[in-house]
Amino acid sequence: MAMLESLRGLGYSTATALADIVDNSISAGAREVRIDFLWEGANSRVLILDDGRGMSDPELEGAMRLGDKNPLTQRAADDLGRFGMGLKTASLSQCRRLTVASTKDGKRSCLRWDLDELAATPQSDWLLFEGPAEGSEQYLAPLDGKAAGTLVLWEQLDRIITTGYTVDDFLAMTVVVEAHLAMVFHRLLQGSRARMRLFINNRPIAPWDPFMSGHPAKPWISPPAAMQTDAGLVTAQCHVLPHHDKLTKDEFRKNEGPAGWTAQQGFYVYRNERLLVAGGWLGLGNSKAWNREDAHRLARIQLDIPNTADADWKIDVRKSIARPPVALRQWLTRLAEDTRERARRVFAYRGAPMPTQRNTPIAQAWRVDHTKDGIRYRIEPTHPAIAAVLNSAGDLEPLVKAMLRVIEESVPVQRIWLDTAENKDTPKTGFTSDPPAAVAAVLATIFADMVGRRGMSAEIAKQSLLSTEPFQNYPLLVAQLDDPTRI
Repeated sequence: MAMLESLRGLGYSTATALADIVDNSISAGAREVRIDFLWEGANSRVLILDDGRGMSDPELEGAMRLGDKNPLTQRAADDLGRFGMGLKTASLSQCRRLTVASTKDGKRSCLRWDLDELAATPQSDWLLFEGPAEGSEQYLAPLDGKAAGTLVLWEQLDRIITTGYTVDDFLAMTVVVEAHLAMVFHRLLQGSRARMRLFINNRPIAPWDPFMSGHPAKPWISPPAAMQTDAGLVTAQCHVLPHHDKLTKDEFRKNEGPAGWTAQQGFYVYRNERLLVAGGWLGLGNSKAWNREDAHRLARIQLDIPNTADADWKIDVRKSIARPPVALRQWLTRLAEDTRERARRVFAYRGAPMPTQRNTPIAQAWRVDHTKDGIRYRIEPTHPAIAAVLNSAGDLEPLVKAMLRVIEESVPVQRIWLDTAENKDTPKTGFTSDPPAAVAAVLATIFADMVGRRGMSAEIAKQSLLSTEPFQNYPLLVAQLDDPTRI
């Protein structure tokens, strides 16, 4: 009994505990898993029903025993288990009464753990009880008429229903659980060849793909890379996601993930297409381990390991921690360094300075100078808007240059960085949120100077503007510019 109470503190959340139960269903060949949250105050319950192959009496008894499987035993390639502990430890981390009913070949078996009954009779040799608790028989009804399947029933949810807990808290928990399961099992749920379906309170769970596969604004994805190890083949693919400016508000919200953009960066470690670790840099780094930083929020790396590599990767009972073996750390570090740098560039430049369709570089108003004293930000005098002022300044040119130098030396870099970190987004630039008329007015002024004073043809001036920051984002406004020299 003391051991059972101790095992309740392994650190499962409700979401990670339910993911462990779903793992068992998948290993049992289930194509459909239904999770129902039944609110009745202190008597609330959680039911998990699958249509897998079910268990016979001996199989169910083995499944309900602690550590019924040796973690060193070779498993089937698609087996998501390892320790033979998940069903019990995950369930009892959330409830004091666990009932499991299973039907195989039309025959039903039912066993339960009941920590309160065990505490009331500490000298009893009977650790497992036959059948559901009195009054709970009705909750096994979803198995009626089924030739195969398993139902897991959580009751006495003392780790969930605590003092002050309300129905609103219960409903909020279902939202968190749904987001977690959508992420953990997304590869099993998505596409025309989905292996299974998941439901919460009869509502299907839509998969959440952390890599935004197929999005047209995605700036980079690497070819798959592989490394052979003693425990099997490890494969990796690196991704840089689109900048916020390239996404709609709905896309930005949907793709930030359960923990938000910054927290979701890093490695995504999968075993048999089941997500084990969602983000983070696995303790990798150069002089010290990398942290999750805003500048690298768009970097995500898919990493697939075989289930024969659990010991090498130090997979824990909750299947939520993985540590790369020493032999792979250098390879993974190189992949991460490249991905982080690419993601930083997209984040820093807001995804804007990509070559035009004619492969013409974008003329930027700011440049970055790397000196022995560090990085400095300078105004680029060749930018059309800046060049126009300098070339026509006449006697005011020294004053204009002095003004530009003051601007360069007083850029509030620290304040910009702090605001970005606190608001979890880069400050708005590039005429973001400005009405088209305001952008058109600036464009017209620069266009008039290019055609009038500098003698450029209207067509060449427009081509130049289409390769100038930030006007490359407004091709329709550029096309509508009227030649000021035309009568």
